[in-house]
Amino acid sequence: VGELPMSGHSNASPVIAVPDADPRLYNHDLAPAAPAARSWGVFSIFAMWMSDVHSVGGYTFAASLFFLGLTGWEVLLAMAIGITAVYFLMNLIGRPSLKYGTPFPVVARMAFGVMGANIAAGLRGIVGIVWYGVQTYFASKAVQVLVLTFNPGAEAWTHSSFVGLSALGWACFLFMWLFQLLIFLNGMETIRKFIDFCGPAVYVVMFALAIWILTQTGTSSLSLQLGPPVEGSALGHMAGAAMLIVAYFAALLLNFGDFSRFAKDERAMKVGNFLGLPVNFIVFAIITVIVTAGTVKVFGEAIMDPVSIVERIGNPIVVALGSITFIVATMGINIVANFVSPAYDISNLYPEKIDFRLGGLITSILSVIVCPWIFVSSPQAITVFVSIFGAALGPMFGIMVADYYLVKRQHIVVDDLYTMSPKGSLHFQNGWNARALLALAGSAAVSIGLSLAGAYGAITNVGDWGWLIGACLGALLYMALMRGREAASPSRAVA
Repeated sequence: VGELPMSGHSNASPVIAVPDADPRLYNHDLAPAAPAARSWGVFSIFAMWMSDVHSVGGYTFAASLFFLGLTGWEVLLAMAIGITAVYFLMNLIGRPSLKYGTPFPVVARMAFGVMGANIAAGLRGIVGIVWYGVQTYFASKAVQVLVLTFNPGAEAWTHSSFVGLSALGWACFLFMWLFQLLIFLNGMETIRKFIDFCGPAVYVVMFALAIWILTQTGTSSLSLQLGPPVEGSALGHMAGAAMLIVAYFAALLLNFGDFSRFAKDERAMKVGNFLGLPVNFIVFAIITVIVTAGTVKVFGEAIMDPVSIVERIGNPIVVALGSITFIVATMGINIVANFVSPAYDISNLYPEKIDFRLGGLITSILSVIVCPWIFVSSPQAITVFVSIFGAALGPMFGIMVADYYLVKRQHIVVDDLYTMSPKGSLHFQNGWNARALLALAGSAAVSIGLSLAGAYGAITNVGDWGWLIGACLGALLYMALMRGREAASPSRAVA
């Protein structure tokens, strides 16, 4: 086994060659990353989380927590508990990829089998594709604000409509779609350099916005409680808020391994995660609530869209700076949460013909076919989508963590991740682990049911716990079903 710097990939990372790997399971992008490819230090992991959190969606989510009716300190405590839980869970899911250098769909083979992993990767890929389109659309709205600010005559292009978008809307959307694609298709090293820039850039603008708000309002009149006081136990609402934070990171709680595989070592991953999750998330939330609370005094209403805030300031330079920054921020989260995972997931379906770049191109094309502007205009469509697909992410996490830590005891035969041989420890039944798929189906049905019931008001509060219930149930069902099957021998495992 040795490093293999594959030719034909201008920005490809060195990989560890796997002897006799089956072409149905192996290509350069799915192969274990070699030590020479482990270039992500503490700052790069930290910047990755800044790119994920510092988005328009992240801003809105953070601000919404202060409308739950809790006091500011109660919200901050709930945030600290929720994001600390996310930190430990990320370390759990990131460790197998860090150890073996493999992306999420290959790690999924450990539990679901070398072919069954396509089910897990496919579900995660669908979530990523849809949200990739949605985030691209949100970024295109910021581009449209920019265009109209500096060219008011372009307003004439907003009156037509084709498949739900005006001519200007289409132009801005396609611009963002192509701009992102050109950056993303250059490979993971270019992606690392880009997200090293994205997160810090947003912080500069957010701090500037907070300072401007404070100069307009002063500090004495700001309140961190933006909603009416809650009825009943505050502890219950705090626990619900903490679980909302865990659910917010549900997608990356599956595919964080796509990034941790490039970390220099476990310390870089853990320290980067600590700075990027508990520290960064809480600081960003505090800035967010200061700005949102200040808009009540400055504009007469709470505005949770930062693009709308800079637009209302009215200064063309401020509008340009703010719009460009949030365009960059949206691109950052699109890389981290919505592009890398589907690119790997689609590549995993047909490794012989589809590499990371082609998988990314397919992701981009499908994100347009979804017509995200129509999707986000329908609350019912979002509810059904999140309930069906998002609720399955928790059970998958539970199954994969239980398998790696409790069934396989952190020992995997690396070659077996890439073989269709019946002698392989991950072959199961023709490459499918029926026990894992049964555990996924059963636990996902419960998780989806809770999510739908909560979304449509049949039950209250329990829906917020859908991810945790699904993850625990998935792990317990999987452990029960796997109890009679001996774990693979670690004698050939690579440490």
